[in-house]
Amino acid sequence: MTRYITVIGLEVHAELKTKTKAFCSCSTEFGSTPNTHVCPVCLGMPGALPVLNKQVVDFAIKAGLALNCDIQKYNKFDRKNYFYPDLAKNYQISQFDKPICLGGHIDIVVEGEHKRIGITRIHMEEDAGKLNHSGATISTSDSSAVDYNRAGVPLIEIVSEPDMRSAAEARAYMENLKAILEYTDVCDCKMQEGSLRCDANISIMPEGAKEFGTRAEIKNLNSFRALERAINYEVERQKEILEDGGHVVQETRTWDEANGVTLSMRSKEEAHDYRYFPEPDLVPVQLDDAWIERIRATLPELPAQRQARLMSEHGLPEYDASQIVSTKAMAEYFDEAVKTAKDSKGVSNWLLGDVSAYMNNEGITISEFKVAPAHLAELVNLTKDGVLSSKLAKKVFAEMLKSDESPKALVKKLGLEQVSDEGAILKLVEETIAENPQSVIDYKNGKDKAIGFLVGQIMKKSRGKANPGMVTKMLKEKMV
Repeated sequence: MTRYITVIGLEVHAELKTKTKAFCSCSTEFGSTPNTHVCPVCLGMPGALPVLNKQVVDFAIKAGLALNCDIQKYNKFDRKNYFYPDLAKNYQISQFDKPICLGGHIDIVVEGEHKRIGITRIHMEEDAGKLNHSGATISTSDSSAVDYNRAGVPLIEIVSEPDMRSAAEARAYMENLKAILEYTDVCDCKMQEGSLRCDANISIMPEGAKEFGTRAEIKNLNSFRALERAINYEVERQKEILEDGGHVVQETRTWDEANGVTLSMRSKEEAHDYRYFPEPDLVPVQLDDAWIERIRATLPELPAQRQARLMSEHGLPEYDASQIVSTKAMAEYFDEAVKTAKDSKGVSNWLLGDVSAYMNNEGITISEFKVAPAHLAELVNLTKDGVLSSKLAKKVFAEMLKSDESPKALVKKLGLEQVSDEGAILKLVEETIAENPQSVIDYKNGKDKAIGFLVGQIMKKSRGKANPGMVTKMLKEKMV
């Protein structure tokens, strides 16, 4: 069977976090009653004139700088002409040959391998409205209703180079891009609300070939899981076509999440089919160094910089640090917790372990997590100081999820202080040795599992309160 190489490029649409639309003063608020945030400009009424929202330009520059792009001092808007029910004017104001950003890159890590994914361009444009389909997808719907509230909401489109070779790489790129946009605060990145979504261009070519295969574009993927599943499905679909002697058709497809398949929507348009021409109602955007540097000065510590800091200042492994900085809120929670924690790795272990498990089960984010960073730090300190065993710490954590009380208060209230008194532990050790002579013989004969059994017996006697380190040490000393 022929071996194929997968080629993937992503076009990511990020709605900018402005209060008003790109070319009018209508609100960008999500979730309002359909067709209430509209005006003659965003509805494309004859004679209505657009006025550029300056913050759109500021946010586009900020995103471009964060993504290592070259900011183009001269850029302009164009009309992209096509008919679609949710495009009221029958054209979209976008940027064609003179976008605001060129070049750039995002670094990813997949299975320990570092790779740089190039960015071709970033351009500003307005969003279209939203079609509310009667079925799961447009292909399976009998009817669709149009909501123009989203029409005119400002976007940046971030176009990658076709540098990704697997669904895992595409997901890593998208995750890193989302984090960067969150850190810069130019987009709220709520994928479930459609404020961050992407189109995936996918093709395959035989190993050793010099030209890319015919690509298919999958539209409007709005979750990491959907992106990964859609790419994997599409790659296999194209392989089957080629193995059967057929030809892949260049087309636009949609992802059917329920059935796990891509479905054909329409043949793919080329740029010339959109009949681009300069937007006559908007003057070109001309930037100067002072404008660009003013925006550069507002850049925060970005995920890669923060990851490096967590590794150098707190000694975190690369994986731990990368997971913590993957969202701005998680990174801020960690930074707040380690201000008072005696063990940074302990904070990391809790965040990536029990805290993440709880959030996944409850379907919440760290921003909605009710345990304060200072309280998690206090729990880490109680374990570090030997007041709590790791098992007892989990009991306290479970109570913290139900109460606003501090870990110290809960330990006292529940009587969970770890026993570290040598005399008390020695008594338990001697009792257990006397009650289990065979285990003592087994240990002396080299059976290491025997000491684990004895430790377990002592922990039962102490109801989990005995310091396990002290228990193990005393047992070994007594069984010499």
